[in-house]
Amino acid sequence: MEGFNALEVVEMAIRTERLGAEYYNELADKFKDNKEFSELFFKLGERELVHEKMFTKLKESIGEEEYEGWADVSEYMRAYVQSAFFIGREKALPHMNNIQNVNAAVRLALSFERETLLYFYGVREGVENKVIVDDIIKEEMGHIFWLSRYITTLGV
Repeated sequence: MEGFNALEVVEMAIRTERLGAEYYNELADKFKDNKEFSELFFKLGERELVHEKMFTKLKESIGEEEYEGWADVSEYMRAYVQSAFFIGREKALPHMNNIQNVNAAVRLALSFERETLLYFYGVREGVENKVIVDDIIKEEMGHIFWLSRYITTLGV
């Protein structure tokens, strides 16, 4: 399998953000009886859509030329995309039927955010415009903080 170029990597990031937004919106709806968690998931979903727009802007700014060292980054990204979180919608975002309680939802969301953060560190290495990716990395770290806080303070 050949490697990915910078445009393809950013396109994968756009898709990941879109799937993340769908996931969080489904969780917000599923747990609508729990206002605090529903609002958390809704807010996370909104942020994923903001990230999608940021990556779309980044994609538009990327030229066709690849920079030196891209081959190594491309190999890393290919391996990462093949991980359990990024092979198809079924693996990255399980059906809502598989998530029976808030505890499972928050823990899976935290795992997804951690995996996504690692992915974005790889994306960062593959693009020249690192500012947008750095902003998204900070956002993802915030998501991890929020979810960790819910696990710790609410005993989820």
